[in-house]
Amino acid sequence: MAKRTQKTGLTARFGPRYGVSVRRRAGSALRKKSREYTCPSCQYPKVRRKVAGIWECRKCGYTFTGGVWEPFTRASEANNRVIRRSMEGATATDMTVIAQQAAMDYERKIAEAERNDDSEEE
Repeated sequence: MAKRTQKTGLTARFGPRYGVSVRRRAGSALRKKSREYTCPSCQYPKVRRKVAGIWECRKCGYTFTGGVWEPFTRASEANNRVIRRSMEGATATDMTVIAQQAAMDYERKIAEAERNDDSEEE
């Protein structure tokens, strides 16, 4: 017998309400939230979200702040990079160019991941 409906994943609880694009964005955020990330302290993949913006490693107990849906946001990565470059002695112009390039690379990576997620859902 033919399959009649598509699997909707984490957004199945919404049923037909709210529209496809809203449910897709909500599903993307929920997948990011529930994923396990790598701990910056012990490098073990056991970091889970406690509450919005607070992340904790379940192995070593290291607690740190991050984004609401992901522990390491584009802004935090850029800030860490700027701090590291300034300590290494790079000029402000160099840091600006590096930050812009990194932001473009990050946007490409996110867009590619979303395309892959959309193709997997279909």
